[in-house]
Amino acid sequence: MSTSLLEKRLPAGGRYADEYADVPELVAELRALPAESDEFARQREQIVLRCCPLADRLARHFDGRGENLDDLVQVARLGLIQAINRFDPDNGAGFVAFAVPTIMGELRRHFRDYGWKVHVPRSIRDIRQQIKGATTELTQRLGRTPTAGELAEALSVSPEQIVEGLLAANAYQPQSLDTPVVDNEDNAQSLSDLLGDVDKGFERITDRESVKPVLQALPVREQRILYLRFFAAKTQRQIAEIIGVSQMHVSRILERTLRDIREQVAQA
Repeated sequence: MSTSLLEKRLPAGGRYADEYADVPELVAELRALPAESDEFARQREQIVLRCCPLADRLARHFDGRGENLDDLVQVARLGLIQAINRFDPDNGAGFVAFAVPTIMGELRRHFRDYGWKVHVPRSIRDIRQQIKGATTELTQRLGRTPTAGELAEALSVSPEQIVEGLLAANAYQPQSLDTPVVDNEDNAQSLSDLLGDVDKGFERITDRESVKPVLQALPVREQRILYLRFFAAKTQRQIAEIIGVSQMHVSRILERTLRDIREQVAQA
């Protein structure tokens, strides 16, 4: 099915649009809240959860085209968040009519820009998929994010293979550091302009041999955030987009994790 035909099946009017007829009012309430407040974050999360079925349905139309469905769902939900952020409830347009092209654009961009451009062995790519499933299962069972060691035991593989599988997630086509990023009409920057400096505190503790077991014992999510921040040189905003949380949440995780590492190393 072509993209244009798919979009025609989700018109601005009719039953499907009626399912989300309440969203403009919810977004209007969101706009009235302070953007940095916890209440704003909670309200936006509720709107995202309310509209996730729309994004998931669009993602399923691209299933079987060489990309994992879970990844497509995440891409579609990112497009949904962008649609919610940009939607103007005062212009009279229905939310579905606005959101569908935005989500579809994000999915098309994913297929256009991303793929396994760095050669990764099939076995490692398979492990990456197994890690995703095992992480979900162990998180539910343990009540926390599993460590790399726990994942290795659950999948009957070595910790090194787990690390390779996690790193494989970064083996997609890299974006040029010269890629322009527009913050506003008067200020165009490249990705290299947005890369932050390395935390000097983290640089100090990595010189300590005793930090290795502490890092290995961290939950997978914290390990990946540290990798993205200090080895892949990603900004907090980029990390937030990659793992699907707010930039503020990334900042809190980094602050807490680095503090815990320093305390454990100091006691070693």
